[in-house]
Amino acid sequence: MKILACNSNRPLAEAIAEYLTMSITNAVIRRFSDMEVFVEIHENVRGEDVFVIQSTCYPANDNLMELLVTLDALRRGSARRITAVIPYFGYARQDRKSSPRSPISAKLVANLITTAGADRVVTLDLHSGQIQGFFDIPLDNLYAAPVFTNDIRARYQGDDVMVVSPDVGGVVRARAIARRIDADLAIIDKRREKAGVSEVMNIIGDVRGRRCIMVDDIVDSAGTLCNAAEALMKAGAVSVAAFVTHGVLSGGAVARVTASPLEELVITDSIPATEAVKLAHNIRQVTIAPLMAESIQRISEERSVSSLFD
Repeated sequence: MKILACNSNRPLAEAIAEYLTMSITNAVIRRFSDMEVFVEIHENVRGEDVFVIQSTCYPANDNLMELLVTLDALRRGSARRITAVIPYFGYARQDRKSSPRSPISAKLVANLITTAGADRVVTLDLHSGQIQGFFDIPLDNLYAAPVFTNDIRARYQGDDVMVVSPDVGGVVRARAIARRIDADLAIIDKRREKAGVSEVMNIIGDVRGRRCIMVDDIVDSAGTLCNAAEALMKAGAVSVAAFVTHGVLSGGAVARVTASPLEELVITDSIPATEAVKLAHNIRQVTIAPLMAESIQRISEERSVSSLFD
């Protein structure tokens, strides 16, 4: 088995390699003067089981192209099996036609990854489960739930906790966390009455006197998350925290979170933290390296991955 790291999330790749007591494969991934991607692998990969670690986060197109060119280099280098490990799968939010003549970009990206040479894909908390069906190769969709559950138990032991889904679409994810920590579940139903009027938050469940924990897969602009935190506090919650797998946090999201009633926002290192995230007083990052490393080890040894989440 070999671990190869592209450039998008080198610290996570190094942490995974350290957990597996391995060194990262010697490779050069650089740009020509016109920003064209060039990949050169300086180790023999013939007959090897190679895992390529690359999040397709910002800049999404550059990082996706790096992944595709690396997969092609490994395929042409006669690797036995190539697994694309994509902790954050970009373009996942474009998983259906949301309007006439719009693309299904998640399917396009799945086709590109398969054509480039991947034999298998490993990812974390896909935005929607049906994306697994876009791939004609095996895909392992891992869950951050065990990482979040351990952190919640360590920090909220003995507290009156209620898990909250910030929208109806995330109920399944929130319920899984609630079941693991034996907590109640509340749901926020948000709707916009008319264009130009702010969203109205309706809370399904009694949150008075409870420490609320919102659970979601992606936080981008953080607008919904912060509005939901305000609604929960107005409804009588003692405190509000959020556990979100992928911290995209684009634009003014970090400033929005720091100015919000959120006690803390906990994200994973599926996307590397920006300097603004590192300096924010109420944003904290937890690592998924042991979870990803254990999954990689099990795939290499042809053992069960799903048993990690039982």
